[in-house]
Amino acid sequence: MSEQSDFQKSFFAKGTGGTLFTQREFDDALAEAKAELIVHAIEATKYAVVIEREECAKICDKWSIDLMDGNFNTVAEEIRNRIPSQHI
Repeated sequence: MSEQSDFQKSFFAKGTGGTLFTQREFDDALAEAKAELIVHAIEATKYAVVIEREECAKICDKWSIDLMDGNFNTVAEEIRNRIPSQHI
């Protein structure tokens, strides 16, 4: 870490002497940021669910074909076989 100048030391010790923002402004900005993060998390989760449903549909399609060919693995086995071992 580099040495701080006298100005930097003084600034960090005393600040500017003025208020940069009020506690209320900080709380409002923090609440807005949290709300935005929640919106993004919900959208990402919705997208992940859509992808998962599509993959399950593909497994069911494959399973239907396998049944006609005499392969009697269950849908559950097919799904579990796709889960990486570090997640079990």
